[in-house]
Amino acid sequence: MQKTSTFFMFVGEQCGKADEAIKFYTTLFKNSEIKHIDYWKDNEPGGKEGLVKLAIFTLNGLEYIASENTMGHEFSFTPAISIYVNCEDEEELQLLFQKLSKDGNIMMPIDNYGFSKKFGWTSDKYGISWQLNLN
Repeated sequence: MQKTSTFFMFVGEQCGKADEAIKFYTTLFKNSEIKHIDYWKDNEPGGKEGLVKLAIFTLNGLEYIASENTMGHEFSFTPAISIYVNCEDEEELQLLFQKLSKDGNIMMPIDNYGFSKKFGWTSDKYGISWQLNLN
């Protein structure tokens, strides 16, 4: 089967924040690293010099891809697609929720919602949506 990866496209008001977001995410999760970042060069179509053309990074061993460009797109990030994280313990859940929700938007505060004794849903300051669940 073909391998799949989540792809983050930073456009509109999020354009210019990919590098910062990738560095932030890789500090939050164990077993995470930036594998490669290629930046747009001067006069290259589709981007602006210094922005992230293509980045490959891992969060807890899972691969993600990110890019950003200045083209006029009619979309941005949406909570309809989110990163679902099964946390090992309550401390990890609380810490991730606190850091990811800072300057973001809390959609469901950490609580018992019946389907999980501890669950929270937030989007971060970059617009990425995160669902955090206690195993």
